[in-house]
Amino acid sequence: MRRMRKHDFDIAVVGSGFGGSLIAMIAKKLGRSVILLERGKHPRFAIGESSTPLANLLLEELARRYELPALLPLAKWGSWQKAYPEVACGLKRGFTFYYHRWNQPFSTDFEHRNQLLVAASPRDEIADTHWYRADFDHFLVRQAQTAGVEYLDETELRAVSSDAGSLILAGRQRRHEFSIHAKFLIDATGPRGAMHRALALPELRFENLPATQGLFSHFRNVKRWDAIHASNEPPPYPVDDAALHHVFEGGWIWVLRFGNGITSAGVAVAEKLASDLNLSEGEPAWHRLLKRLPSVREQFAEAKPQFGFVHLPRLSFRSGTAAGHRWALLPSAAGFVDPLLSTGFALTLLGIRRLAQALDEDWEKERLARRLEAYSADTLDELEAGERLVAALYASMNDFAVFQTLAMLYFAAVSYAETARRLGRSELAESFLLHKRPVFGRELRQCCERVLNRSRNGSLTPAEKAALQDRIFAAIEPIDAAGLRDLSRRNWYPVKAEDLLSAADKFGVDTTAVRQLLTRNGFFGPTDEASGLAGGWPMGYA
Repeated sequence: MRRMRKHDFDIAVVGSGFGGSLIAMIAKKLGRSVILLERGKHPRFAIGESSTPLANLLLEELARRYELPALLPLAKWGSWQKAYPEVACGLKRGFTFYYHRWNQPFSTDFEHRNQLLVAASPRDEIADTHWYRADFDHFLVRQAQTAGVEYLDETELRAVSSDAGSLILAGRQRRHEFSIHAKFLIDATGPRGAMHRALALPELRFENLPATQGLFSHFRNVKRWDAIHASNEPPPYPVDDAALHHVFEGGWIWVLRFGNGITSAGVAVAEKLASDLNLSEGEPAWHRLLKRLPSVREQFAEAKPQFGFVHLPRLSFRSGTAAGHRWALLPSAAGFVDPLLSTGFALTLLGIRRLAQALDEDWEKERLARRLEAYSADTLDELEAGERLVAALYASMNDFAVFQTLAMLYFAAVSYAETARRLGRSELAESFLLHKRPVFGRELRQCCERVLNRSRNGSLTPAEKAALQDRIFAAIEPIDAAGLRDLSRRNWYPVKAEDLLSAADKFGVDTTAVRQLLTRNGFFGPTDEASGLAGGWPMGYA
């Protein structure tokens, strides 16, 4: 790598995680000169590992729009395995939630009252993925270099200043000082990152979310849940090939399996529980938590951490702004809510899509400033929408029936949004969680606020729970394309083609268009019937 003392670029991107490398590639495809700066060196560990159907679709859309064909196989588990078997990922067939009571083994019943299983695909080949970030990020930064992006790693960014026509980034790469002039800077360094520190940007607390802490590591020899708690009836998908959540009062544990034998696991908890566990102590705190959760302890009985536990004393973060004169934060740098609903990738990709459009259409035009103002407002609005729902879910972690009902708001919104985009009707679902949709957005806010307000004064009464369920079911009825209001499914939601076919009018199309969509996107397996009803429709198929 050549030494660089001083150079000029159109765009400097700071941070070479997946978001930074992706926006750098897109900017290069737009004809800009681009430099990508990385504090560390790949391959390296990064948190944020579970993709979603909407995130995979957005990645696919960006790859097609900006002619990045090497990225297209990453949108599905099957195509990823065929194209890049050396890049580790995990199989994600759905979202798995189990509810635990302190110091009691996990229990279930015919109604699955302590479970919530929501399928995201009917078969492995078109399933979603967990991203093993050491491999995934390294792959993307190599793709960025191949595309012509200049790349400097092991850099220390010391100052950001400005002159009449550019920003000046001063720092050191190994033993060499550098000074880079860029017309525009994109911060992809994560919460409290480079521009947040350099510009002393304000940090705002979320209004509803409790203060939370995180503790996590990578493990080997984590037992499969279905091997120690087998079900008497076949679940809608293998429950471990998913984003597996163990929920309990005050927090939750994630378990994400990669194909290389490594499992990502960690816990996010409210501060009171974090203090009780002395979470900052690391591995001893992890074992104290497992001692209170006997069934989870059994799952990790033979697990071996692959590195020291990472403790995050402040999990959530929100910047006061996401853009300014000649700079922008990616959503991943503008804020972080919680990994509970795996919203981070989708939010970042939505932000990349908006920012790329602005840089394409309004580069070096006066109206770029207005586009950046809108980008900042949209980014912060979407963070707030996600925060409100996650906060309500945290407030109901002591009452899993309420938790399950609230979760329907999320699954209905994201499955509708993804399907609308697949049908070429993206105008129906431009905002994350449909929070700008007049009726649903209002109901999303008010139902969450109802739970939050009531939780401050005690639990919901049985009558209040029934009223909340009725209200949420009424709110999602116009957008439910996954059978989420069908109580006969007993908290297990497989993917069914007939759910989408019966909801065709909710997207302004007929059933023929839906059947064409199912075929076009590889929904049918080799043994599926021609009618399309054998396999089922993937909630938010990617």
